[in-house]
Amino acid sequence: MIKQNKEDILILAIESSCDETAAAVVRNGREVLSNVIASQIALHTQFGGVVPEIASRKHMEKINQVIVRALEDAGVSLLEITAVGVTYGPGLVGALLVGVAEAKAIAYAAKKPLIGVHHIEGHVAANFITKYPGQENDISLRSGKPELEPPFVCLIVSGGHTHLVVVKDYGEFEIIGRTRDDAAGEAFDKVARAIGLGYPGGPKIDQAARQGNPHAVEFPRARVAGAPYDFSFSGLKSAVLNYVNHAKMTGKEICVPDLAASFQNAVVEALVSRAVSAAQEYGYKTLAIAGGVASNSALRAAMAKACQEDGLDFYYPSPVFCTDNGAMIGAAAYYEYKKGTRHGWDLNAVPNLKLGER
Repeated sequence: MIKQNKEDILILAIESSCDETAAAVVRNGREVLSNVIASQIALHTQFGGVVPEIASRKHMEKINQVIVRALEDAGVSLLEITAVGVTYGPGLVGALLVGVAEAKAIAYAAKKPLIGVHHIEGHVAANFITKYPGQENDISLRSGKPELEPPFVCLIVSGGHTHLVVVKDYGEFEIIGRTRDDAAGEAFDKVARAIGLGYPGGPKIDQAARQGNPHAVEFPRARVAGAPYDFSFSGLKSAVLNYVNHAKMTGKEICVPDLAASFQNAVVEALVSRAVSAAQEYGYKTLAIAGGVASNSALRAAMAKACQEDGLDFYYPSPVFCTDNGAMIGAAAYYEYKKGTRHGWDLNAVPNLKLGER
């Protein structure tokens, strides 16, 4: 059993928006007592991407197991849980429904409040996590920096989303930039497939790029007229595909590490330049990143360098909290709980839920 105060708020959090079945127990929004993830990457790799129907069925197989394990790892029972938090959108509708139905059943049976959490709000909240098991072995912790508090600018980059937002308060966002076409993570997946690296594209390109020259091929950096903080990656993706096709037609040998590094460099430059410019223009001294692509080593290094040069405090989650996980949902649910957010038994999955909507 864990030692806790009467004032402690323990959130049992569930995440099943895509292809990770995850559950966690989070104390007071900052301390992770457990974080269990059942990944489906190996299952979907053979298809080159996530198959929604297969993902939903696998969630149904795994969700009870990960929740039981999360409670056991945390050393708590359902009676000691304060509330149940769950991702209800955006995401794959079948996958979301599994998590939402489970959370409602648990909350109803245990007579606990139910809190629906926006998936992207969860990614942002990953930056609030400051204590978790094994942290003494994680060199990516923020080296004595104070805990992150709003307001700040956050770059959210994942397979389905690329947003640049001002986090005005916990759960309160102003979107100042977004992708007009492909999300950054989506571009990584498509390019990785095109150059033979396979799925998942982000980690594979990151790894290959470490052996390559980021200036071997100068790919275009798109700008959106009248929207300086918006992104566009479809042109860059097409440029890579055209390069590959031209090389094949002319018999030119393709250096995959150079191609991966050059593509990655173009994406990172677009992300970093807009994020830092936005923080400066809007007058914020703190910049954070979140989402699956936030674990990319080149992005983290480039953002840290740019923030240091411009006098900005830079925050980023540990890599395990960049990809989908229950801990980030638990952190976000805590602040929603403190604000009085409660959902009824009619809570439903909302696959296209917009950031800021309820």
